Amino acid sequence: MTMMRMAAALLVGTSVPAAAQNNATAPGNAPGNTAASFGAREQVMQMSLSPDGSRLAAVVAMKGRGRQALVLSTAPVPTNKVLFTSTGNPEQIDYCSWATNSRLVCGISTSIGKRRDIVGFTRLVTINADGTDLKMLSARAPDNGLQTLQNGGAIIDWLADDAGAAGGALLMTRHFIPETSTGSIVVQTQSGLGVERVDPVTLRRTTVQMPRSEAREFITDGHGTIRVMGVRERDGSGYDAGRITYRYRKPGDDRWQTLSIVEGTSQTESGFNPYAVDRDLNVAYGFDNHDGRRALFKVALDGSLKKELVYARPDVDIAGLIRIGRQNRVVGVTFVTDRRQVDFFDPALKTLSAALGKAVPGLPLVTFVDANADESRLLLFAGSDVDPGQFMLFDKKTRHLSPLLNVRPELDGVKLSPTKAITYPASDGTPIPAYLTLPEGSDGKGLPAIVMPHGGPSDRDEWGFSWLVQFFAARGFAVIQPNFRGSTGYGEAWYKDNGFRSWQTSVGDVDDAGRWLVKQGIARPDRLGIVGWSYGGYAALQSGVLEPGLFKAIVAIAPVTDLETLRQEHSQFTDYKLVDAFIGKGDYIRAGWPAQNAGAIKVPVLMFHGDTDQNVGIGQSRLMASRLKAKGAKVTLVEFPGLDHQLDDSEARTTMLDKADAFLRGAMGM
Repeated sequence: MTMMRMAAALLVGTSVPAAAQNNATAPGNAPGNTAASFGAREQVMQMSLSPDGSRLAAVVAMKGRGRQALVLSTAPVPTNKVLFTSTGNPEQIDYCSWATNSRLVCGISTSIGKRRDIVGFTRLVTINADGTDLKMLSARAPDNGLQTLQNGGAIIDWLADDAGAAGGALLMTRHFIPETSTGSIVVQTQSGLGVERVDPVTLRRTTVQMPRSEAREFITDGHGTIRVMGVRERDGSGYDAGRITYRYRKPGDDRWQTLSIVEGTSQTESGFNPYAVDRDLNVAYGFDNHDGRRALFKVALDGSLKKELVYARPDVDIAGLIRIGRQNRVVGVTFVTDRRQVDFFDPALKTLSAALGKAVPGLPLVTFVDANADESRLLLFAGSDVDPGQFMLFDKKTRHLSPLLNVRPELDGVKLSPTKAITYPASDGTPIPAYLTLPEGSDGKGLPAIVMPHGGPSDRDEWGFSWLVQFFAARGFAVIQPNFRGSTGYGEAWYKDNGFRSWQTSVGDVDDAGRWLVKQGIARPDRLGIVGWSYGGYAALQSGVLEPGLFKAIVAIAPVTDLETLRQEHSQFTDYKLVDAFIGKGDYIRAGWPAQNAGAIKVPVLMFHGDTDQNVGIGQSRLMASRLKAKGAKVTLVEFPGLDHQLDDSEARTTMLDKADAFLRGAMGM
């Protein structure tokens, strides 16, 4: 209860309308080829388009770690209005979207506690487009609640059919908690996730779906009707089981019927996992395994449960759905081969996408971000490997494409380094897909080089702009990003048992990337380093255990260093058994703990970690540093107070880049 009240105070008390401010404050760094230019966060972090298409909402970066919520006009003479700000210490604005033409809903997050006791909170607020009438939209938890209300709910339907231009309601989830009265008599027994219809102006709330104790999600048809519910099963000890049962309703019927059962984790799951409902077709779109890869299916919601394959690839997984409009209708799919690609089901959007690709030939990654109510105006994002990207507005009626805001103005005029897709052979001959970035203008021979494994481990790298890669390329390093076995996107056989359980294969593939750079003459063997973030930091440290001396310097950002500690960090949470199974047990796991094998690491190590990291506790880096020091190794740990896993602070990122660059150069004798 105390933490709940503190969270409410943080969310409302510190995020207040800004006075006497007309423009966003971007990180104050002059454009140039410097750590400050690359370390500056994206100026525009999120944008949305009003239902009438006349205004935009944006969350933009302030100097350091703060953010502002803005409203911008799309008129010929644009005007900006600052709605409110967040400092990032620790409250933060996550997004702002339009409920109506005059009112917005914004998501805010914060955390309380330190080290292993950090608890995160989210809340939704609503505010007029002129910055007035700020209110808490999330239901307020009662003082006599039996639980702490961490999750402030999420919008699942904007009720565009009913709202029209004026608006007046939306559907949002709510976590109900039981209450007590004097004498500890329970006066409100409802518990779990439910759905409410809420007026964002008056805050009038009506429960449209009673809470279910183990419900984890609800899916509407985009027109105000809840059609699918997901229920997470728990075992006798109260821990989450690796099974979710999805239920559905037929049109006009309130009774829930079984749709599918999904078992396993997100990357090894079996069973139809629904993501969206098409009211007109009366089907649910979702993903399931097809020939060892993730594919898109649709299942009829008429009682027959007829299942049809919609889209599959023989080479890669289907990454996600393309959705558009106020109803979030499904219009296509996206997948990643050597580059991210889209395939539209909607013929008009397919034609438009091709035309837009030709209109911005230097920015091949074009994404549909949002649309107004009648979809006559589209908000787009376009970027590439050598362009951080910009938001654009396309008017279907005039066929006019207008640039709006660059994401990273600090890099305007800076010549960046092209990234190309390659493959290299692993030690067993398996071709490993990767991305190689060579310094602009270099001949690609005899360079200092960095192997940069991605995080996750349930993740993969993609072609496109990376501020971390581009900084090191600008400093003269060749950078290779391997999609080692254990990465996602290439099917279940490639994923294996994830990068922890199959660490020998995953880290072996990472090491093979370094050997390939040397064999190709791209890298000098005495100037080869490794840099990784999160799981990538784990792989960087474990490479020093598996292949001592291959890399002459190790940089690990927010790394996992001890798998048993990682397991125990979840011991008080309902996902403990899922994490336990994900990590696994046995001698092969103990051999895969960098902190347990610190004596094998013979090269200098530099680590960075935020002390409010909820993904990987800072204790992981502190343990690694102490173990390395005990073995006489050279190690430096840089801690960032008040920062989480992403180190979402321009000044901290600038410091990290400067220190990492100097460290690598010193270790390589440059």
